[in-house]
Amino acid sequence: MLRIAFSLLTTIPIPAPATWNPGDSGRAAGWYPLVGLVVGLLVAGIHYLAGLFLPPLVAGALALLAWVALTGGLHLDGLVDCCDGLLYPGAPEKRLEIMRDPRLGAFGGLGLGLALLLKFASLASLTPSTLPGLLLAASLARWCLIPAGFTRLARPGGMGADFAAGLRKTSLFWGGLIPLGLALALGWSGLLALALGLLAAFSVLTLAKKRIGGVTGDVFGLLVESVEIVVLLVFTIGVP
Repeated sequence: MLRIAFSLLTTIPIPAPATWNPGDSGRAAGWYPLVGLVVGLLVAGIHYLAGLFLPPLVAGALALLAWVALTGGLHLDGLVDCCDGLLYPGAPEKRLEIMRDPRLGAFGGLGLGLALLLKFASLASLTPSTLPGLLLAASLARWCLIPAGFTRLARPGGMGADFAAGLRKTSLFWGGLIPLGLALALGWSGLLALALGLLAAFSVLTLAKKRIGGVTGDVFGLLVESVEIVVLLVFTIGVP
């Protein structure tokens, strides 16, 4: 299941199982926070090493580039589709149709630009002492996918349905050990980031239920990006 989790969420060249069973994406969910931790460690390492030789803006840009490359832009794609579809002032059915359209709309372009800008600014503002916040951002965002998977689906089929079919409630608890441990280790900043990150996830799910009646795979992408950005922003404040 760990190999499935890495195959689904990253471009890290870990061999995937030869065969997958229906629902395996959900059964692997307990490992998602660990995958996020690994991604966070790699991005933080690149940020730290770049910061030894380069200005903070360049180090932040390289860290962002590494983050996008390691995830294959998977969650950014969902964010774009949600910005185009969820903000459309029509019926829920039309919003879902827009979210399935691979073309980039105006709202999607604005959402993508703003998300990347916020991430870049946050990463460029991190210092060696606040850099561990990146680990919490990446792991918490992927843990939030687990409770999101228990939310009603907006449409049958697709990756969202496969994910929901294999989910186990036990994944909520043992999968949450990593982000909870990180939050506690990071002190008040970690606890504030944990609380606001969970609030961001709740807000995304509430919006999706209101606008399209439930969640889709794209909503999961928007959720991950939103939680990551909120957690990173907390660590730019400098809470002791």
